[in-house]
Amino acid sequence: MVGVSVAAGVPTGIGIARGTSAGTALLWLLPAAALLVAGGSAVDYVRWRRTRYRLTHGRVELRTGILVSKHRSLQRDRIRAVDITADPLLRVFGLVAVRIGTGEQSGAGEGSVVLRPVPAAVGDALRRELLDRAHPPAATDGALAGFDPGWIRYAPVSFLAPVLGASAFGGVLQVSEWFGLQSAVIDWVGSLFRGVPVVAMIAALAAAALVVGAVASLGLWVEMWWHYRLEREPGTLRVRRGLFTTRSISIEEARLRGVELVEPLGVRLSGAARVDAVATGMAGAKSDDDKSDRRTLLPAAPVGIARRVAADVLREPESPLDAVHLTGHPLAARGRRLRWALGTVVAIEAGLVLLGALLTDVLLHIAWISALVLVPLAAVLAVDEYRGLGHGLGERYLVTRSGSLRRATVALQRGGIIGWTFRQSVFQRRAGLVTVLATTAAGAGAYAVPDAGSDDGLALAVTAVPGLLDPFLEPPAVPTNGAFVGTYPTDAPFVGRSHPR
Repeated sequence: MVGVSVAAGVPTGIGIARGTSAGTALLWLLPAAALLVAGGSAVDYVRWRRTRYRLTHGRVELRTGILVSKHRSLQRDRIRAVDITADPLLRVFGLVAVRIGTGEQSGAGEGSVVLRPVPAAVGDALRRELLDRAHPPAATDGALAGFDPGWIRYAPVSFLAPVLGASAFGGVLQVSEWFGLQSAVIDWVGSLFRGVPVVAMIAALAAAALVVGAVASLGLWVEMWWHYRLEREPGTLRVRRGLFTTRSISIEEARLRGVELVEPLGVRLSGAARVDAVATGMAGAKSDDDKSDRRTLLPAAPVGIARRVAADVLREPESPLDAVHLTGHPLAARGRRLRWALGTVVAIEAGLVLLGALLTDVLLHIAWISALVLVPLAAVLAVDEYRGLGHGLGERYLVTRSGSLRRATVALQRGGIIGWTFRQSVFQRRAGLVTVLATTAAGAGAYAVPDAGSDDGLALAVTAVPGLLDPFLEPPAVPTNGAFVGTYPTDAPFVGRSHPR
């Protein structure tokens, strides 16, 4: 509560002091801060006193609440995850926060119980007891991957670096506004570039943002992945990591349906990739480079190590990402990507030209400069994305690969596919393409094979899960004396109304 009061009081106090004086600001803020700390602590103390939990033979129960009493109960045989987190404040007192989840994506946290705080030893004992499914130790149990300081070199090439750099510039402007110095900061930056061409100024500011973002991404990576360790315990995969805030994430192997090899562009050009779990009851990532994602089993690491870890996680002698041959997609898929990429550039440039004509000539310069860069870049990325398209079937896995800025290769157990979705836009139908989505209860919920040939997409779905599509298939008719009849061969599936092919 002291931290909350300081975070809220500093900008508020600066704003009050600008209109009056520092003494008046303190006179207003100190009583308010004291009331906030005392009141918040009292409320939390009452909540802590009214919170009870217990483990019975079949359930985990939690009672809590101040004005509204809540009683939450989870069946122990449905518990799929016990995650342990300790931020710096909890670590000082030897405490942890324990999240017990069933894997159900229900609202308002109804599928989980959170115990905050409990002693660290109690949290670890709860994790072992609740995830104990009487799995006997196996020879493959133990460490699968460990921390390597050399992996930090992949942090600055992620998409997070420019975002952090831009955020840093925005933070400087915001703080300067609190002190009434925003105009002075802008004038100072303008004086640095007085007489410098617009192109050089834009390039210098972009380079500075990238440098700041790279440094910030290094710090964030160290905080997130220090002391990283991936290990297999009886029936469970466990990821431990964190420098200041430690995290222990457990994934029950029984709900693992595959793995995803994720290669953002910068990481891929550096010869690295990260590994995510495709497991039931796990929410999707917040963003492509959100390294706090609970699904991540391995941070960006050399691609050979990533593929080896993927095989070990799946208990396969060879990773299906390597073992399954991927089939390419028709040339029409390349045309679609080129049109989308160039159309996006045209839309961006049209907006800049319009704003430049209405507001300032600087935007017109930005428009033609960005066009010289974006048009060839868009074309290269579109061709690269087409070359990355592929899908294939192994004995146990469906493997699909797509993307350029974020290339993802998914190995999904064929037994984990529970349905299919076929999508065709008007333009896809004319080009003979279809996007096939394998529906599953794991991971993102569906994994796409984009812009496959219509016949190839249907054959893939029919072969991957035999019998699943049989009620919806309409094989082509066998002509008899020039007429179509109602008896069809069962080995030639076709979707849609009967007509000659």
